[in-house]
Amino acid sequence: MCDQDHFEQDRLEYERLGQVTRKQFGMMLGAGIAMMLPQVANAAPVTELDVNITTPDGIADCYFVHPASGPAPGVLMWPDIFGLRPAFRQMGKRLAESGYSVLVVNPFYRTKKAPTAADGAATPIPQLMPLAQSLNEATQMTDARAFIGWLDTQSAVAKNRKMGTQGYCMGGPMALRTAAAMPDRVGAVASFHGGGLVTDKPNSPHLEAAKSKAQFLICIAANDDQRSPNDKTALKDTFAQANLPAEIEVYAGAAHGWCPPDSHVYNEPQAEKAWSRLLVLYGKALS
Repeated sequence: MCDQDHFEQDRLEYERLGQVTRKQFGMMLGAGIAMMLPQVANAAPVTELDVNITTPDGIADCYFVHPASGPAPGVLMWPDIFGLRPAFRQMGKRLAESGYSVLVVNPFYRTKKAPTAADGAATPIPQLMPLAQSLNEATQMTDARAFIGWLDTQSAVAKNRKMGTQGYCMGGPMALRTAAAMPDRVGAVASFHGGGLVTDKPNSPHLEAAKSKAQFLICIAANDDQRSPNDKTALKDTFAQANLPAEIEVYAGAAHGWCPPDSHVYNEPQAEKAWSRLLVLYGKALS
């Protein structure tokens, strides 16, 4: 599970340091509208769809966006605890403009259709914890198989190319477990400020992912590393022992949740660095 208890603590710390004010916070999150991401150079025209996907547990409402012409490698995107919202639609569209067929899911579909956070990324975390706690390893693996299977039925998804998956905060472990659930289909996994990637349980996400055939990008927030300084070493050692390529880096100055553009700790330079590394990963692993 993502280290959700620290979101408010991080916001207060950034206010203290003068890196974000309450006014800026409100402007960023007003009306649930995300800050605009930088434009993609030579962006491909895309097609956007709201789709409903049948899973063993119900109907998942999702956002599917892909290049308007020709098949492209599929990508499954897991959002953070604030769920499917304008910021993640924007992120999915940006990735599609870069040449990928992207499915952004509502992980809480069993309980509630999107939007699942009333005030977007400004929603108090305690209000969302029951949603997060309704998910577990079994639901994540079931959903991963269903979503990857759905992508493989789409003409916009290249069948002769591996798929990628990426997750943010609580979505990080989900991305790792997607690789474990579909080891022959998923070729690349990215986690951005993912929480709970390393546990002391035999079913820890990093141990399950090590049974896959994927390449990995693990981007760790600086304050998450301070709280769990041994995680990066455990990740490096586990993937090295499994002979799986892995880029694991602590992002200096970046707080937990720094990548989505509607986050109160959004750090554009570091978010752009992480995005560029994602494109490098997908360029190598999904080609």
